[in-house]
Amino acid sequence: MGIVVLTMKASVIEMFLVLLVTGIHSNKEMTKKTKRPKFTVPQINCDVKAGKIINPEFVVKCPAGCQDPRYHVYGTDVYASYSSVCAAAVHSGVLDNSGGRILVQKVAGQSGYKGSHSNGVQSLPLSRWRESFIVSEGKLQKGVTYPSALTYSSAKSPAAKAGETTKAYQKPSVPGTTAQPVTLLQVLGITPAEATHTTLPKPSPSAGPTTSSPRPQPVGQRSRELDLWSTTTYTSSQSSPRANPGFVPKEELSTQSLDLISQGDPNCKVDLSFLIDGSTSIGKRRFRIQKQFLADIAQALDIGPAGPLMGVVQYGDNPATQFNLKTHMNSQDLKTALEKITQRGGLSNVGRAISFVTKNFFSKANGNRGGAPNVAVVIVDGWPTDKVEEASRLARESGINIFFITVEGAIENEKQYVMEPNFANKAVCRTNSFYSLSVQSWFSLRKSVQPLVKRVCDTDRLACSKTCFNSADVGFVIDGSSSVGTGNFRTVLQFVANISKEFEISDTDTRIGAVQYTYEQRLEFGFEAYSTKSDILNAIKRVGYWSGGTSTGAAINYALEQLFKKSKPNKRKLMILITDGRSYDDIHIPAMAAHHKGVITYAIGVAWAAQDELEVIATHPAKDHAFFVDEFDNLYKLVPKVIENICTEFNSRPRN
Repeated sequence: MGIVVLTMKASVIEMFLVLLVTGIHSNKEMTKKTKRPKFTVPQINCDVKAGKIINPEFVVKCPAGCQDPRYHVYGTDVYASYSSVCAAAVHSGVLDNSGGRILVQKVAGQSGYKGSHSNGVQSLPLSRWRESFIVSEGKLQKGVTYPSALTYSSAKSPAAKAGETTKAYQKPSVPGTTAQPVTLLQVLGITPAEATHTTLPKPSPSAGPTTSSPRPQPVGQRSRELDLWSTTTYTSSQSSPRANPGFVPKEELSTQSLDLISQGDPNCKVDLSFLIDGSTSIGKRRFRIQKQFLADIAQALDIGPAGPLMGVVQYGDNPATQFNLKTHMNSQDLKTALEKITQRGGLSNVGRAISFVTKNFFSKANGNRGGAPNVAVVIVDGWPTDKVEEASRLARESGINIFFITVEGAIENEKQYVMEPNFANKAVCRTNSFYSLSVQSWFSLRKSVQPLVKRVCDTDRLACSKTCFNSADVGFVIDGSSSVGTGNFRTVLQFVANISKEFEISDTDTRIGAVQYTYEQRLEFGFEAYSTKSDILNAIKRVGYWSGGTSTGAAINYALEQLFKKSKPNKRKLMILITDGRSYDDIHIPAMAAHHKGVITYAIGVAWAAQDELEVIATHPAKDHAFFVDEFDNLYKLVPKVIENICTEFNSRPRN
């Protein structure tokens, strides 16, 4: 019996040991099977924004080239999730422009983000944002699991590389219902139909054109076109995304925040004044269309402190500022303000309105930023009831780019009522159709939105503003004495031509004049003689060599009387005197007279010219205004230095 019991105990122990060994082996096999796969660092493109990625913490690899300005960054050290992940990494110094691996951690949204320039990246300021992130070196933290495939907030992320796993972010489902993606349009309470069709406000049937008009009006045509306007709708597929208030890019729907306040389009940093026609003759309907046009312009421009700013002046008998540049800092506020503007009535005194803008609008107190071009867009119904040429000239010479939009201009039998024929061409600084738009009817005014936006944002072509190349009257005083000789005189004329080529020449930009002197003086051509660069260069070629003595003092006095006395107000006066010898008469008093009259004088000496006289003639400091070469053939070397000094001096002086 005892033997049987011992045998049974041995069998139980043996079975227990077998089970134990089997369990350990099985556990090892399970452990082996559930071993974590190797971590693969996901790659992203430069344009991926942190807000597009749902993961709260992740490691990614950035490509090279993310320093490019088109990848926007908002903030410093802590970045708004609206920023490019990789560009923020370059800005923070974690990466250079060659790319690499980074660790990204999401943090709470901030009440404000500070802009700064760092490591070749300009970050922008932002008032507030719902989510932030910080960037550090791409070292894996112990105990933290990082995703090998990122989860995106939209199923088709254009920023993700091909083949990368993406998931659509959805609102948690309620039992018994099907979960649907939540979009910004739904949050805002906008239906799809409202998002794709924006209808212009329809004028009330009773609001017809005012019958009392200071000028004859064409009958019938305007009313029919206005009815067409009032029933026209905009469709998102037909209009530009920037011009459509209801347009939201599909890939931005789940990352765009209701708290975002646009800083404006930095590629269109201009200070804009719109002069709108509030005269009686325009009527109530056309006045409303004009306001809608401005609202569309404001939407297309993307108003903001880092981009374009916009103010409005309404004119009738007298002009008045409706709001200035700093009153409204985003497109939506500006559109709301436009709706509240009421018509003033009276005549269409456009010239008076332009003068008002020149004197009052573009001031620092009104928000003028100095570094941004000043642009005034004048909208005219028909034609002005006063003259605009002189007022526009003074505006241009104050650095204002004038644009004219003429709607329903005078037809043949109305031209007798136009006070100043061809007024638009007289008002703008270029008659190349860049600065003026002629619109056949108020119905077609909306077609001018995008062309106008494109032009006012093309800062490279806003040539009406003052620059060192377009704001001077330049008078050359040329030594034609016997010691120069015919061959050297032609070399001097080539020097004069090379200097002249650098300027923008027209009757409203830089103008060129020339005097030749020996014992006597001769006006070769005055400032009013030629208004194109080709005409100026041809006139210089035609100058004949005179020969005689060297009376430089008398030549300076002659130039002051015959050239610079006829210079335009507000024009910079530049005298460039070229001589090859010592003067036979006194140069001190004439030089002092030139300086006293505000003529900036450059003295160019060749061969036997006296250095001490050059320094007396030249404007102080002499080192920037007096030059010398030992041979006529070396004159060409001075051209870039003279132009550089002219521009350096211009840019160092305060101006509008």
